[in-house]
Amino acid sequence: MISATETAKDPPAKQPRTERGRRTRQKLIDAAAVEFGEKGFHEASIIGITGRAGTALGSFYTYFDSKDEIFRSLVKELGDMVKTRAAAALEPEQSALEAERAALHEFLEFSREHKEIYRIIDESEFVDPQGYRHHYERTARRIMERLAHGVAAGDLRSDVGEVEAWAIMGMNVFLGLRFSIWAEDADPIGIADTANALLKAGISAHS
Repeated sequence: MISATETAKDPPAKQPRTERGRRTRQKLIDAAAVEFGEKGFHEASIIGITGRAGTALGSFYTYFDSKDEIFRSLVKELGDMVKTRAAAALEPEQSALEAERAALHEFLEFSREHKEIYRIIDESEFVDPQGYRHHYERTARRIMERLAHGVAAGDLRSDVGEVEAWAIMGMNVFLGLRFSIWAEDADPIGIADTANALLKAGISAHS
């Protein structure tokens, strides 16, 4: 059976050929994040996006065919941003548990800086169900890759795999919701430490 991970495709894109074009496209993506984050998909508009971006309406259609397309591109870009932030926090000498702690800490910080991510990702379940599923499958796959390295290094139990990866992702998502979106009443470092203690008791080879 072919999984959605194997069949899902990235959003179509008219890739800019110049640095100016790349900047303009990024302005539109950034403006779309604010527009969709504030108004939701159905109330957001292309005119609202171009107005926030300070670009002409024609510039929008240079890079995107519709509101749906820029929304799909935005969901992918948000996932890529989380991936980049987490990757930057990882270091070769870290143990598997230290890597998960660092990744969660960065996600909490990212969510505080980009609170719109939750509304946008949640709406994608209805606007673009395949993209919604693809987003979480990509995230789980990255966690699985980190866990596999931990197993190979002897940091984690040999039976740790996909179930644990999805469980960690679920924990991280809801910790972000509670401590980055609903309120910022706890230190992200402390939250990451507490979550890491749970992992140590559950999947470490040395618990």
